Amino acid sequence: MIRTRMLPVIAALAATLAAPGLSRAGDLKITEMAVTTKIVKGNPIDSVRRISSTSVKALYCFTRFSAPEDTDTTIKQVWYLDDQVVAEYELPVKGAHWRTYSRKAVEKGNSGEWRCDAVDREGKVLKSVSFRMN
Repeated sequence: MIRTRMLPVIAALAATLAAPGLSRAGDLKITEMAVTTKIVKGNPIDSVRRISSTSVKALYCFTRFSAPEDTDTTIKQVWYLDDQVVAEYELPVKGAHWRTYSRKAVEKGNSGEWRCDAVDREGKVLKSVSFRMN
């Protein structure tokens, strides 16, 4: 009797795991994440820890992934200023080795504690980077 009840559950689980293009949180591995002042040839040129709001017009949150070959999913990069969400960007992740970034315009006077979170489709924070803007 238990086997009969479990078959639909097992079948649904197997279909979910085998479905192409679906990635679970454990499948995505962030191998690099940085807030940077510029992206050159698809890579960050620096890693910001402290910066003046008058020294740049924009910052970028760069993220590099390692994932299964057939990965086709999205992540969100969520930018925070003093723990308040100021921007969200939904970005694709496709393939085994993928890199992506979001761009956040910097306005004079946006001083405070900043961070950018990489969040998977289930809402799990995969990684976070923090910096201070003066």
